[in-house]
Amino acid sequence: MSQKTIPVHSASDHAHEHEGNRLCMSRRQFLLTGGAAVALISLGSFPGDAEAAQALKATYPRQKIGSLSALKVGEPLDFNYPYPDIRNILVKLGVPAGAGIGADHDIVAFNQQCTHMGGPLDGTYKPAHQVLGPCPLHLTTFDLTRHGMVASGHATESLPQIVLEVQGDDIYAVGVMGLVYGYSAMTTKRTA
Repeated sequence: MSQKTIPVHSASDHAHEHEGNRLCMSRRQFLLTGGAAVALISLGSFPGDAEAAQALKATYPRQKIGSLSALKVGEPLDFNYPYPDIRNILVKLGVPAGAGIGADHDIVAFNQQCTHMGGPLDGTYKPAHQVLGPCPLHLTTFDLTRHGMVASGHATESLPQIVLEVQGDDIYAVGVMGLVYGYSAMTTKRTA
């Protein structure tokens, strides 16, 4: 049998000769060059000193939804805002609450659709614990004293809180903090 000799290249030899004495890139050189190119391109896509994008803020008309003198602790009042089909609850909790209005900071308003899958929360207010729920779909309960955050259940988002203002004895809804289930944006123009 005849023996064949196979040329062996050392690992330090990164440039390989190819037919016609052309230099070819090794796999290692290709990967390093490609990685460096991707890194340089991605650095250009970060804003760095560029201006920050302006946050979208929806503004709504002031809508009278109740009066301080008519509210009683633990007795909710239903209202629609900012659109006719969005159901909300206005309630005097009897204990201070996040973003609460009134002398005791205990008057709040929240949307009545569960943020998990849009289940109806109408009629589920529990005055003994100041919670809304449980949702009939998956049992999520929301703490109204803490900006409508999830107390238990499957939802991962707090209930949208209605921004309130007081003028004399009148209570006005002036905005929405959060996204109502089923809406891609809370803008003055309807986007549902």
